Amino acid sequence: MSTTHPRRSSGGTSYEEVQTSAEFSELRSTFRKFVFPVTGLFLAWYFAYVLLAAFAPGFMSTKVVGNINIGLILGLPPVPPVAATAAHGAEGRGIVGT
Repeated sequence: MSTTHPRRSSGGTSYEEVQTSAEFSELRSTFRKFVFPVTGLFLAWYFAYVLLAAFAPGFMSTKVVGNINIGLILGLPPVPPVAATAAHGAEGRGIVGT
């Protein structure tokens, strides 16, 4: 993607020029191809987790190793990405870090 800033023409703003550019269209297309499937997978996982917790408590409480059960194994994977996103956002706003 180009790092040059679009110049304003007499007929429109630079935002409109960026929005109509081929690079922006490609970026939005790439974004959508990633975000929609990932969102669908997350929602499917979330609803499956909630349904299993509600209707299959015996399965969710099955111990795997020591006190680690299937519910814990299925429930912990979203924690690191959420923590990383929160830390990145806080750092970007100057809340934490230098």
